Amino acid sequence: MSGTGSGGLGVDLHLELRAGGGRRAALIGALREAVRGGRLAPGTRLPPYRALAADLGIARNTVADAYAELVAEGWLTSRQGSGTRVADRVAAPAPGPARPAAPPPLPYDLVQGKPDPGTFPRAAWLTAARRALTAAPHEAFGIGDPHGRIELRRALVEYLARVRGVRTSPERIVICSGAAHALRLLARVLGAAGPWAVEAYGLPFHRGLLAEAGVDTVPVPVDDDGIRAGDLPPQAGAVLLTPAHQFPTGGPLHPERRAGVLEWARASGGLVVEDDYDGEFRYDRRPVGALQGLDPERTVLVGSVSKSLSPTLRIGWMCLPSALVDGVVAAKGEREPYASAPDQLTLADLLASGAYDRHVRRMRQRHRARRDRLVSVLAERVPEVRVTGIAAGLHAVVELPPGTERAALAAAARYGVAVEGLASYRHPDTRGPARPDGLVVGYATPPERLYGAAVDALCGALSGALEETASRDGRS
Repeated sequence: MSGTGSGGLGVDLHLELRAGGGRRAALIGALREAVRGGRLAPGTRLPPYRALAADLGIARNTVADAYAELVAEGWLTSRQGSGTRVADRVAAPAPGPARPAAPPPLPYDLVQGKPDPGTFPRAAWLTAARRALTAAPHEAFGIGDPHGRIELRRALVEYLARVRGVRTSPERIVICSGAAHALRLLARVLGAAGPWAVEAYGLPFHRGLLAEAGVDTVPVPVDDDGIRAGDLPPQAGAVLLTPAHQFPTGGPLHPERRAGVLEWARASGGLVVEDDYDGEFRYDRRPVGALQGLDPERTVLVGSVSKSLSPTLRIGWMCLPSALVDGVVAAKGEREPYASAPDQLTLADLLASGAYDRHVRRMRQRHRARRDRLVSVLAERVPEVRVTGIAAGLHAVVELPPGTERAALAAAARYGVAVEGLASYRHPDTRGPARPDGLVVGYATPPERLYGAAVDALCGALSGALEETASRDGRS
């Protein structure tokens, strides 16, 4: 017999009463087991006699007697006005088998791609949420449209056209839970259309999720002008690009190569998948419009708020060619299990009200100041390195002398700095010379009080690594 509700008279409590031995004894045994096993933690308030008796279908006096006995034994406590609670002195359950302890996080996080959680615009989000939920129709809280909320799709049409030069319509936007979700859906829809071409330097996570979907990836060389469009394989079904700010090396795709990528798509029938991961954050250059605006029927633009607001919101979008919309919606499924409707409505209000623009401008100023500090301190204290890819984004590439990347990573760990090496982004099938040794340094994550110390620690690590390498090479 079990009880899972309290008829509106108190807290819920689920108990299984074993048959035989009487109901009082069964209740006492069930309560002891719940406390002993840790399911009822010290201080937990139990339901009143009448509520639990109604749930379990037993007499009120049976519950009262069981509580009284457990109070006498020290399992429970009972005070006037406080109800009956699990006693604080009850021992916790015995620990299970020991597990290896996870390594503690390093104190200075300079891993790329993560905004400082403390910069989330709580007040603006709360204001937008209140307005959006007040104005939302009742149907917004039903199962929903797998395309995504129409309010957000309309707001994105206006915003992306104004800020990124995107040409689309609400009917051609599908809301998803981020770039990874978008790539999984596109891989499913394109199916056996052929392997995907990818930039020789890119995010290993994206290559991994394509591999999980059964999609092979073919690396295409990247230089300071971006991907070499003339090397795109004609058999590829799609090419995944970061044209506004090549990830991770940092430059925009040269105009001639932008045209070359679209010529490849038209000639081969392939699709261009444009990862617009941080296109809003540019500092020393004119804005670079989205490649999608040049040919909306051969390009999918993928965007999200993971860099501008927070990755925990799980909101992204795809601006699709008209021929792909139905297939992507079908792959996504009829019920919307990913981005919540209230969050979509709130983001739509944030975009329409201008609050999102104001937040992005504030973040742009903050990130630029941090980038400038990183560049100036490195130039002063570690002049042997060169900082590149800094005109936009949330990270920089610190180019190192040949043969020093591994030593720099080891030294960074000793100094408490979490950072990644440039070599970890190179596609394993890439042929030809690698780019120079380097570190990919994210400057957005540390809170303000730790940023200066993080840069100092990075400089110390780099200086030590370069001295160690020079000393070793001098001895050899």
